[in-house]
Amino acid sequence: MEGDLIHINHWLKPAAWLYELSVRLRNACFNVGILKETSFDRPVICVGNLTVGGTGKTPHTEMLLRLLMPQHRVAVLSRGYKRKSRGFQLATMHSSMHEIGDEPWQIKQKFPDAIVAVDADRRHGIRRLLRDEATRNVEVILLDDAFQHRYVKAGLNILLTDYHRLITDDEMLPAGRLREPVIAKERADIVIVTKCPKDLKPMDYRVVRESLALKPYQQLFFSTFLYGKLYRLFEKTPGQTEELTADTHVLLLTGIALPQQMIIDLKRITRHITPLSFADHHEFSSNDLQHIEEAFTAMQGSKRLIVTTEKDAARLRLVQNLSPIVRRHIYVLPIEVSFLRGEQGLFEESIRSFVHSPA
Repeated sequence: MEGDLIHINHWLKPAAWLYELSVRLRNACFNVGILKETSFDRPVICVGNLTVGGTGKTPHTEMLLRLLMPQHRVAVLSRGYKRKSRGFQLATMHSSMHEIGDEPWQIKQKFPDAIVAVDADRRHGIRRLLRDEATRNVEVILLDDAFQHRYVKAGLNILLTDYHRLITDDEMLPAGRLREPVIAKERADIVIVTKCPKDLKPMDYRVVRESLALKPYQQLFFSTFLYGKLYRLFEKTPGQTEELTADTHVLLLTGIALPQQMIIDLKRITRHITPLSFADHHEFSSNDLQHIEEAFTAMQGSKRLIVTTEKDAARLRLVQNLSPIVRRHIYVLPIEVSFLRGEQGLFEESIRSFVHSPA
């Protein structure tokens, strides 16, 4: 049911009102032209949200790459959250996670032929992509998590909202998780309700649609996660590849904002799920490593696995002093996006129509 992950800190609402006032003032400055938006002569697609993390931006960005790369030279531009570098950085297959951030690193490893760059200043980043010799022939630019970066006027704005925490049920930071007031959704051309249960009922669709109250020019889609085959995080570690079965005991290790739908999905395969959740983009400490090992060794059952996400795998690969038992039993579960109600083709046609439309 939508809204089942909503927790509001009511005592922080006065601070949230002040924050909302500042955001509304900033947006008003853009709306009347005091702050200037910049357009570019290439198709720019923004994938973002109104909340702080947890809506599945990276899997949806990867879905767009799979759709567009066979016909176009595509670039992904991100700010590179929590990276150690500054300014514009063009990713290579040898770039480290600390140089470009965990999500851009994941995308570059999965899509070696894609152009992946990071720059907190998206205008500067796009200008570099269009100017530099190695990237100037880029045909489509995907902006990852840039819905609030209004200095760039994207040609197509895709807004994501988690089915379990709809933006219309949330509150502004710090009382809730909204970065902007809900009315900001009107800047979106496409709204995707993400992380939906695969068996969503017609009544649920109707309730969500009425709650979002979108404008006639906005398209609404519902997406869910599909899970790929488990693969070992450390390929050279001895041990056979495993598949989840009803008798598998799983320690689900995540450092993502909202892992609840993943927990729900895996419980349909096995009831033996032990969640071990950390904050989004979590940097694993020595105490965390000890906690992971203790949690795993305490688990019962002859078939035991540690399962983590691709996003967490990017950070775990760099962790020193992982114990042999953890290295031997840790697996990565890939995630892809699928649209409900048979609307995959409709969504893809909307994207292609935008990319191919005259500037």
